Amino acid sequence: MEQQPEISIVVPLFNEAESLPELHDWIVRVLNERQLSYEIVFVDDGSKDESWDVIESLQAKDSNVRGIKFQRNYGKSAALQKGFEAVKGRVVVTMDADLQDSPEELPELYRMVVEDDFDVVSGWKKKRYDPITKTIPTKLYNWAARRLTGIYLHDFNCGLKAYKRVVVKSIELYGDMHRYIPALAKYAGFSNIGEKVVIHQSRKYGTTKFGLNRFLNGPLDLMSVVFMGKFGKKPMHFFGAIGTLLFIIGFGFAFYLGISKLFFDTHGRLIASRTEFYISLAAMIMGVQFFLAGFLAEMVGRNSSTRNVYLVEKEI
Repeated sequence: MEQQPEISIVVPLFNEAESLPELHDWIVRVLNERQLSYEIVFVDDGSKDESWDVIESLQAKDSNVRGIKFQRNYGKSAALQKGFEAVKGRVVVTMDADLQDSPEELPELYRMVVEDDFDVVSGWKKKRYDPITKTIPTKLYNWAARRLTGIYLHDFNCGLKAYKRVVVKSIELYGDMHRYIPALAKYAGFSNIGEKVVIHQSRKYGTTKFGLNRFLNGPLDLMSVVFMGKFGKKPMHFFGAIGTLLFIIGFGFAFYLGISKLFFDTHGRLIASRTEFYISLAAMIMGVQFFLAGFLAEMVGRNSSTRNVYLVEKEI
């Protein structure tokens, strides 16, 4: 019977061939010093360089290395999702492949999950080596995420995080949801979320893979996470509440216009000439539309697939 590793490390990567050997050797040295059994799952997100060749060479000399290669670039969330599906360890740690996350943090992250019983431990890059064009938007995103999710972490987007195995098996990632995994874990019922200050290092090889689109995608994904977490299984509660409120407002105006016309109108004004009539009509129509949206969302949610399909080209 195959022994379960104590720690699984998921490393999503895109064009990081130069850093992989150094990262692998560093991880192995740290974990061997602490006598922790491990597996390293490298997920190649459609790299165009020699990253997959490097992974194959690492796997040839270290049986604890596993590799997954996408046929094309799907994004970090897809890579993490596929890695989560593959892991077998008691504790699962995610880290970036660019050597900005230090493997020296691994033993303490493992201890916090096992001994302190945290469901999730999120890294906090208190001292960052990123340009101001990245740090300022990150601070705004973190502030908004704290307000909307009720999870008071300083750094939602830190790639270095640790989880109980059951957590990563209970969540689904798509789009750019990797930024908000703690929120997804909370909505899945894992609310014991901790934080650890971690070392952040300047990039040694290559360039950053994130462009300006993250400034738009980040807030949109945050709204999606919050909505799906609170109303994903009961969309009628959201759309129905708004629809009911709008319909009551519209009906209230219509009732007021009817009473006014029947008992107090001495000038013979047409109801259609009054502003309240159009407010009433618009509110009731919008209320009905929100109701229909809620019913359709319920029907789609009950009949749709719960998993995305990512095409894997190779796996070792």
